Amino acid sequence: QVQLVESGGGSVQAGVSLRLSCEASGFDYNNYFMAWFRQSPGKEREGVAYISRTGDYTYYGDSARYRFTISRDNAKNTLFLQMDNLKPEDSGVYYCAARAGVGEWTKDYTYDYWGPGTQVTVFS
Repeated sequence: QVQLVESGGGSVQAGVSLRLSCEASGFDYNNYFMAWFRQSPGKEREGVAYISRTGDYTYYGDSARYRFTISRDNAKNTLFLQMDNLKPEDSGVYYCAARAGVGEWTKDYTYDYWGPGTQVTVFS
């Protein structure tokens, strides 16, 4: 069956880095566009970063641009999110998501598969 499993979250001090991973199985990973979303308490789930099937192009949400880097290893069916210079407002549950189709990448309803999420808490 389809599985997306995130890891790498934690509770960290502002200014440090974290690297999230998402291992995919049960579907043709190489032919899916991938993304990271974040949901913070009291807020809607928002798109953090997006990557094409081959990794040749990426998009970032405003809060992630210049500090976060999305990448993928298609040989290992794994998605990554490198987060540098973390801030308290980066806190939330981070989800990886996969979709076969196209459309506005920040719209969560366009994604076919979701992981259960990993918690990131950044304290000042």
